[in-house]
Amino acid sequence: MPPNKTIAISTRQQRLIDFSQLTKFRLSVSVVVSSLAGYFLAVNEVNYFTLLLLTVGGYAMVGASNAFNQVFEKDLDSLMIRTQNRPLPAGRMHSKSALFIGVILTLVGVTSLYIINLKTAFFASISIFLYACVYTPLKQKTPLSVFIGAFPGAIPFMLGWVAATNEFGVEPGLLFMLQFFWQFPHFWAIGWLMHDQYQAAGFKMLPSGSKDQNTAFQIVFYTLWTVVISLIPAFHYTGALYLTKTASILVFLLGAVFLYYALKLMISKTDSAARLLIRASIIYITGIQLIYVIDKFLLQ
Repeated sequence: MPPNKTIAISTRQQRLIDFSQLTKFRLSVSVVVSSLAGYFLAVNEVNYFTLLLLTVGGYAMVGASNAFNQVFEKDLDSLMIRTQNRPLPAGRMHSKSALFIGVILTLVGVTSLYIINLKTAFFASISIFLYACVYTPLKQKTPLSVFIGAFPGAIPFMLGWVAATNEFGVEPGLLFMLQFFWQFPHFWAIGWLMHDQYQAAGFKMLPSGSKDQNTAFQIVFYTLWTVVISLIPAFHYTGALYLTKTASILVFLLGAVFLYYALKLMISKTDSAARLLIRASIIYITGIQLIYVIDKFLLQ
């Protein structure tokens, strides 16, 4: 194979890797999966064209948010080990290129979701604005940035329901609340583990500003609320969104495990406990979505 062709292939691969890092591929995919879960919960018959639009639009909107975030935080990312190799701080991509990608992804996302319905496009647009223009600049100013960031972070789960029904009511409201409260223990556990690096960049991520009892207690408090909210559909007060007894037991057991690791962090206050809580939180939210969807299609 000619040397120049080898270099070209390598360059294309690097660009793909950079695009993946800029849009945070794994995070974006997890958000899309969350949206799809919300969609499946709302429908009895799947519209595959809507499903495709929701997938493309969801990834584009989340990818755009991450691209804008990395443009704004390029200099700060260079101060943290976990972000130093991103394409902007590493110098592999120019800020103008990243901004252009963000704009294109926004247009693709809004257009795709608008074809589904106006409400879906509206909520997704609000998500981008809050994440890029409110949450991002607040991270250096106040721990309340996590509260603001929880709003766009909670939209995807309920977005699928809105995409399916073109309505916002008690059901998508419950899905929103569940993912909203879940984010606090999840991101505070990350903030606990990465506290020194966040401090180096000037980010104020922990509610008390340090890895202390106050922060640990709030992690447990919000974990408990997350578990309580996840069980509300078991009492059939949430319209078309409800759980059977079997699913309710599984949701309770999953919540008990999640709460156990939150309590473990509060007791030990160690980085290893924070790391375990991060894993538990990811397993929890993924498991909850799976149980909700499986319950709808197999158990009800």
